[in-house]
Amino acid sequence: MYSESALGLVSTRSFPAIVGTADMMLKSAGVRLVGYEKIGSGYCTAIVRGRISDVRLAVEQGADIAEQFGELVAKAIIPRPMPNLEMILPISGQLSRFASEQGTSRLSNLAIGLLETRGFPAMVGAADAMLKSADVLLSSYEVIGDGLCTVIVRGRTADVAVAVEAGMHEAERIGELHAVMVIPRPLEDLEDTLPVASCWVEKKQPIALPINLRQTQKELVEQQVELPDLQQMVVPEEVERDG
Repeated sequence: MYSESALGLVSTRSFPAIVGTADMMLKSAGVRLVGYEKIGSGYCTAIVRGRISDVRLAVEQGADIAEQFGELVAKAIIPRPMPNLEMILPISGQLSRFASEQGTSRLSNLAIGLLETRGFPAMVGAADAMLKSADVLLSSYEVIGDGLCTVIVRGRTADVAVAVEAGMHEAERIGELHAVMVIPRPLEDLEDTLPVASCWVEKKQPIALPINLRQTQKELVEQQVELPDLQQMVVPEEVERDG
């Protein structure tokens, strides 16, 4: 119901922190992750939607996690938002259309590792170390301003943990490590909002239909086997049996 719905917003200054915050919000209450809003200088906001009580619980839990990371900027709950507000903000309808256009990711249902650096060279070096240290796949990377870059890898939880640790050492050697995050069991809502490189996306193939249905029907008729005329068949006389 419109009178019972609400929007919840939690803001951080780190992409791994906002993904971890969103993960906690989804797992703590019955809310839907609308998406992220990145406004530059490292500021990221996770937006959830649901019943007022669920949104309130999700925002409190998410803000607590963000505060533990030392990255909490702000939190807000918008009860009974006006339809015009939801049409302009990145609400679920827009994200659903985006997801349907993108297709299905081959990296679904794998643990997620995020490593954020300040500076692109440190991120690339960390990504290389992560790929060489464990059986993980490079999913994508995210840039949120203020020099902050996040590399995202996918794989089994143990492999992702090993990869993130190796990436941390390499990032610190090259430049500045800013934040890390490992999410063992990501929910579908969280996966739908994360960036995925096009090489991992399987496009939906349209069903091929015959162009000329009449011509196809004619060809099928011509291929039918003709049965012999029973009236023109010669029936052998019955052989008399010996007494």
